[in-house]
Amino acid sequence: MTKPAELRGKTMAYTLYTAATPNGWKVSIALEEMGLPYEVRVIDFATNEQKADWYVKINPNGRIPSLVDDGYALFESGAILIYLGEKTGKFLPKDPQGRSAVLQWLMFQMSAIGPMMGQANVFLRYFPEKIPAAIDRYQREVTRLFGVLDRQLATHEYIAGDYSVADMALWPWVSGHEWSGVAIDDFTHLQRWLERVGARPAVQAGRDVPIKRDRAAEIEAAKKTGPKMLA
Repeated sequence: MTKPAELRGKTMAYTLYTAATPNGWKVSIALEEMGLPYEVRVIDFATNEQKADWYVKINPNGRIPSLVDDGYALFESGAILIYLGEKTGKFLPKDPQGRSAVLQWLMFQMSAIGPMMGQANVFLRYFPEKIPAAIDRYQREVTRLFGVLDRQLATHEYIAGDYSVADMALWPWVSGHEWSGVAIDDFTHLQRWLERVGARPAVQAGRDVPIKRDRAAEIEAAKKTGPKMLA
């Protein structure tokens, strides 16, 4: 997107507008992995700050994350990962087939894992009434998608061969499988990948953005702000 008027002509470091969600963690993990300096601006879901006029100028969709690079504003987490990979030359292959493989799995996260786990979370955790058929439908679909990942990881150390932005996109979502009410006991390759990626120092640092991880506090905050995120 073009630069908002208030950002044009300004020189600044990367500024990440984010919150403690899987989509936000994708970008903070990438920034950490690529060794890029950045500032964090936490968006307050409790007050619907993501819908504020000033923020919608940066992110027209009124969601997180957003990234500003020297006055240039980006939105959509997958697009941000591609931008950073291309700009730094890291974690996104340059050869057409290697690049295609990474982008296919990145799109798999964007079009399948994220939306289906998101709906599983909504109907299990946030929806005002429990609808068993809806909960079961999305949990079954998440389980099916985990099977796709498990089969791929049976022959690959990382999802597209070498560690890439596809792993950075998938890990924050898949690591939250318990929040979606989905077990991974039968997916041994997926478990191995979750552990391997989760052990990376940059992943741990990115996962602690915007605040150091406190799982109990995160769960409590999610219960309070989750319904507002649906607006």
